[in-house]
Amino acid sequence: MRLALIGGGLLALTLVGFLFVGGAAPYITVPPDHLWEVGGFTITNTLLGAWLTMILLIVVGLIAGPRMGIVPSGFSGFVEMIISGFFSICASVAGEQNTRRFFPLVATIFFYVLVSNWMALLPGVKTVGLPIADYGPTQAMIQHVDVPLIGGLDYVPLTPDQVDVSGGELPVLTEEQAHAAHLEEGEYVLPAEEGTYSGNIRGLIRPMNTDITAPLAIAIFSFIFVEFWGLQSLGPGYLKKFFAFSALKKGPLGIIDIFVGLLEFVSELSRMISFTFRLFGNIFAGSVLMLMMTFLTPFVLILPFYGLEIFVGAIQAFVFAVLTLVFAMSAVSHHGDDEHHVEEHGGAH
Repeated sequence: MRLALIGGGLLALTLVGFLFVGGAAPYITVPPDHLWEVGGFTITNTLLGAWLTMILLIVVGLIAGPRMGIVPSGFSGFVEMIISGFFSICASVAGEQNTRRFFPLVATIFFYVLVSNWMALLPGVKTVGLPIADYGPTQAMIQHVDVPLIGGLDYVPLTPDQVDVSGGELPVLTEEQAHAAHLEEGEYVLPAEEGTYSGNIRGLIRPMNTDITAPLAIAIFSFIFVEFWGLQSLGPGYLKKFFAFSALKKGPLGIIDIFVGLLEFVSELSRMISFTFRLFGNIFAGSVLMLMMTFLTPFVLILPFYGLEIFVGAIQAFVFAVLTLVFAMSAVSHHGDDEHHVEEHGGAH
């Protein structure tokens, strides 16, 4: 009986959200939205998301760091447990000695990407921001959201009747009226169809990894450090796996070794592309999914998607960090001359 009541209540709440609390249709763009210009420097909502991520991590470090003890407890103990657990996972992959060498970068990537990915789940993300007042031909049916907050910010309301469909700063005219007034496309807004509304704002905060330049920057840093560790461990000989020109003394078969080395070099560069689009694609798609499901079913049915995004955000951060660790291990353990040592000495180097 109790389960039936709970199920009925959840179903009723879902129907209420679907029928009566359908929010304004979300405004979705792939590029980040430009918010302000400060001295020629453009501040975007993904940049604010990156800054917020850094601030959260710094605050956690400042709170937990000074309280670390031999037997940490409370919040410090929780933070140490998470870091120690991730260190143990990395040590099982690379060994403790190599993990201590690579862990600062790998852990930074993991926690930075993780917090950024989960930022899409915060209330107000993509629903609070600056109104878009410029209308073009392709935005003729997009209406202005006018529910003001402090400092010129707007938010996307939960019910459509709170949305102003006046057209913002442009006149609302039919095509006949615009033609009679000698107005061209972009100088007026067509009347909205009945029931047509839009949450057309530039979100103040947007997850950093929904901007493709952010995953690309992290991927480039990962690539640079992996190559640096390879050169640091093996010296100039590390480059032989890419440019095996010494194999020419083998004769025609040496050309195959040179070609394989060049393929290895291309593969090394392509990691940056695969890292970038794997992270960007998953996080951007998840962000759009959350927006659309919030618009369609604001209440109960959105909860499973929150759980899905928590899981996907954690997995993507873990994959990015651990693959960096694996590639670093591959770089420092490569010995191009092992085969020659085996042939000459009859054993492993």
